[in-house]
Amino acid sequence: MQSTGKNLKIVVDNLTVSYDDEGPLDAQTILFIHGFPLNKSMWEHQIESLKENYRVIAYDIRGHGSSDAGKENYSIDLFVADLLRFMDTLHITKPILCGLSMGGYIALNAAIKYPEHFAGLVLSDTQCLADSSDAKRKRMNTIENIQEHGVEIYAEVSIKNLFSSESFTKNKKEISQVRDMIVGTTAQSLSYTLFALSERKGTCSKLQDIEIPVLIMVGKEDKITPPVAAQLMHEKIQGSQIKVIDHAGHLANLENPVEFNYQLKSFLQQFDEKPLALTLARGLALSGY
Repeated sequence: MQSTGKNLKIVVDNLTVSYDDEGPLDAQTILFIHGFPLNKSMWEHQIESLKENYRVIAYDIRGHGSSDAGKENYSIDLFVADLLRFMDTLHITKPILCGLSMGGYIALNAAIKYPEHFAGLVLSDTQCLADSSDAKRKRMNTIENIQEHGVEIYAEVSIKNLFSSESFTKNKKEISQVRDMIVGTTAQSLSYTLFALSERKGTCSKLQDIEIPVLIMVGKEDKITPPVAAQLMHEKIQGSQIKVIDHAGHLANLENPVEFNYQLKSFLQQFDEKPLALTLARGLALSGY
């Protein structure tokens, strides 16, 4: 029998991947992809809220958390390939992807390239635009600063941009946890991932092709991928929903988990209804109606 729980390990194409897997194995699967420079533990509030009714899985992207770094050059395409191989190894079919920031880039690219693999998509505090020339330069400067001054200083600088002003008085525990996640990531993995983010391609022109249900969420005070970026995706994805999360910056799921989870659960209800409708239809067919 497949094991469930926290901090599980599985080997996927010679890469050891750390993941959490909780909830009923036969329930609809929600697959969480963390942001940069964090790890799967950022989804703790969501897993606890959903695991009674859903199978919830969160994994560490290569080089983050407790997953192996591997030897390949990082790219969004590589992260998407890792995701699909991870799903295959765990025999996960038709999950709902939920990605924040970098996790959103991965989820969006996966859903566009392999739409048949996914039932739904939740995009939080992310965007469809590629890095501008200025943004690329800033990432390269950040890599140099990490190499020269270390991860601890980078963590302090990052935190100032990740959280809303309100969080610095109300979410001190979460800020401490995020600092630990960043400091626990190697300078090499941070640098490789920053380069991958700088080289990613835009997906805005392909959003109209998405046909699965999509929920877009964004912190009202997100300075990195602001609400205007979320609105752009909403306008291009037909039938998508958009929710702005108050009292939150770039890490909406951590800063306002109550509102984030409420919106997520409301979105997920449509997937609960489909099996019931299918059961009723089959019942009518069998009865001759």
